Amino acid sequence: MKTTAGLKTVLAVAATMLACPVAHAATAAEMARWQREAQSVTIVRDDWGIAHVYGKTDADAVFGMEYAQAEDDFNRVETNYLNSMGWLAQAEGEGKVYQDLRMRLFIDPEELKAEYAKSPAWLKALMDSFADGLNFYLAKHPEVKPRVIRHFEPWTALSFTEGSIGGDMERVDLGQLEAFYGKPASVAAADSRGVTVARVDDRLDVEDELMKEPSGSNGIAIGPSNTAGHHSLLLINPHTSFFFRSELQMVSDEGLNTYGAVTWGQFFIYQGFNDRAGWMHTSSGVDAVDEFVETVVERNGKFFYKYGKEELPMIAKEVVVPYKTAGGMAERRFTIYKTKHGPVTRRLDGKWVTIALMQRPVEALEQSYLRTKARSYKEYQKTMELMANSSNNTIFADADGDIAYWHGNYIPKRETRFDFTKPVDGSDPATDWHGLMTLEAVPHLLNPKNGWLYNANNSPWWGAGVDSLKKADFPSYVEMGTESARGLHAIRVLKDKRDFTLDSLIGAAYDSYLPWFEITLPALVKAWDAAPAGDPAKAKVAEQVALLKAWDRRWAVGSVPTSLAVFWGEEVRREAGGAARGGGTPAAEFIAVQVPGKVLLASLAAASDKLAADFGAGSSWKIPWGEINRYQRVNGAIVQPFDDAKPSIPVGFTSSLWGSLASFGAKSYPGTKKWYGTSGNSFVAVVEFGDKVRAKAVTAGGESGDPASKHFGDQAQRYSTGALREVYFYREQLKGHTEREYHPGN
Repeated sequence: MKTTAGLKTVLAVAATMLACPVAHAATAAEMARWQREAQSVTIVRDDWGIAHVYGKTDADAVFGMEYAQAEDDFNRVETNYLNSMGWLAQAEGEGKVYQDLRMRLFIDPEELKAEYAKSPAWLKALMDSFADGLNFYLAKHPEVKPRVIRHFEPWTALSFTEGSIGGDMERVDLGQLEAFYGKPASVAAADSRGVTVARVDDRLDVEDELMKEPSGSNGIAIGPSNTAGHHSLLLINPHTSFFFRSELQMVSDEGLNTYGAVTWGQFFIYQGFNDRAGWMHTSSGVDAVDEFVETVVERNGKFFYKYGKEELPMIAKEVVVPYKTAGGMAERRFTIYKTKHGPVTRRLDGKWVTIALMQRPVEALEQSYLRTKARSYKEYQKTMELMANSSNNTIFADADGDIAYWHGNYIPKRETRFDFTKPVDGSDPATDWHGLMTLEAVPHLLNPKNGWLYNANNSPWWGAGVDSLKKADFPSYVEMGTESARGLHAIRVLKDKRDFTLDSLIGAAYDSYLPWFEITLPALVKAWDAAPAGDPAKAKVAEQVALLKAWDRRWAVGSVPTSLAVFWGEEVRREAGGAARGGGTPAAEFIAVQVPGKVLLASLAAASDKLAADFGAGSSWKIPWGEINRYQRVNGAIVQPFDDAKPSIPVGFTSSLWGSLASFGAKSYPGTKKWYGTSGNSFVAVVEFGDKVRAKAVTAGGESGDPASKHFGDQAQRYSTGALREVYFYREQLKGHTEREYHPGN
């Protein structure tokens, strides 16, 4: 590993050349081609600003949807590709160098160009239109100043093929990556902080890890036997950072007709539906990423690693990471190392550790696009045979009455005698992956007898009630998670329920019960009852305990008990969560059984004091939840500058930590007392598949990232209350609901 000695500042022109692709002035031929493509595309903006894109071919639809996304929020489109290509430091400075290096361990522009060149012709055409749509937008909007990417190349689409909020590559810890590559290479060396690093994520501060908002999503499919209209229903409820996806529709004369949520810049609907089928992705607990401890030796300045009885040469490659400075551009040079397992990412007890994960960009992009055109269970199953979705479970429903669940779609086969939740010995060939589990062997449910199935980022062993998959039937590496409060809540709203409609499915998705407190509050009440009558600690929280004891465990904007319970929950998790995590026990169960009563009461007193100090002018803890929990969008920036003095909207639903299916991950920020949400429910849709598809949906805030647009915040109130609007899926539905109709560039 070598870095430049000091900062190497270079000329602005040279710096631009470092940022691939370079600045590019459109030629007359390119403009003529783009104009022809644009004339084959019609964009209809409905009265919510949502783009319905119509094209003669699928490629036309891709051209138009990329143009429409750039209109709505080019900054987010560009930022996603700066991140996926490892170019973020060119926009944001030296602090992003190791984030870029992490991406460059896996993303090589020359390799992507080669993958593009050998891609199927139909996929190449879509990638070409992806680039053309964005480049045409930039040509027609010279006032838009990209931070780095002034010209998009078709092959860059292969760097960002899966629409989740965090890809497998982000499992690599940046601190440990810097510790390894930020100093000269050696066969054996202590970690740069002088500690042994045991796991990829152990550097996270314990409190931050305990209190962070659980990631993922909710998906529910209900079969015709459980619905009033005898049609399949689907809930699509991703939990992501707000404004992470665009909502739009793509239609072509080649059979494409898909509506849903698109991760900014991608050319496929990530979570959505067509006229006959729909799909929802949830984060999977499958183990599809493994670490290998390599035994490395050095000879004559070169590195080798042991593999069985052999010593194989370590692959070494120089990577240049340019970054922005106040005086211009600079660069850092690194020599990165790889074995047959993957790139080296860190040290463990002086040894080098590599990471293995899915790297199938062409297949992944094919699968992501082709599933949007699948109009039946069999057609969707066919797309799954590409086995190129490593991090998602899938919930599916269609107009034929089928509902289905697939657990992951890229599961390496391994010998179960090894514990792959920890780094394994890379020198032992027996630890190698042995191909992939077949689609038939992957955990899968089709039309369970109970008539419903769900996933809420929990294990699938409870996903269909008594008809659920059985853990004992599968290798241990198939699933590493457990049940969650949100999973318990899903079972509560689905079990023994009949005659679901779109509206009652919305009601289930926003059901206000908080199961976490059903487990923990009885322990608090018991502790108060057991405390001596004259105990001052008992007297201090007498009114609070009485209020919580009578509480129905349901969130509401006007609910004081919700505020008290959530603040108490945070306090007691800080006190006991670390011990629970260390013992492998769910926090709620640990708190209910093992935390001393005096700690439970003291946590309630501390929560009351914090409520009074932050919101009650120091005198009263009786604060309605809606005065604390707020939605605010100040400007179009990706990171919002929250401000208590500026307008905001009360939100009733809570963090999913407490089991709320409708998730709102909020907290206070520097300079604020109120809590502002940044993640959770982002796009919510319910879909009914009958002779015609019918759907309702809502997007966090609004479709546009421009504060001057009326669509910047026109869905905020609906979002905060779960008041989903009708989706205009068919062209005739847009009559009377059309704000603008145009060709790209007009």
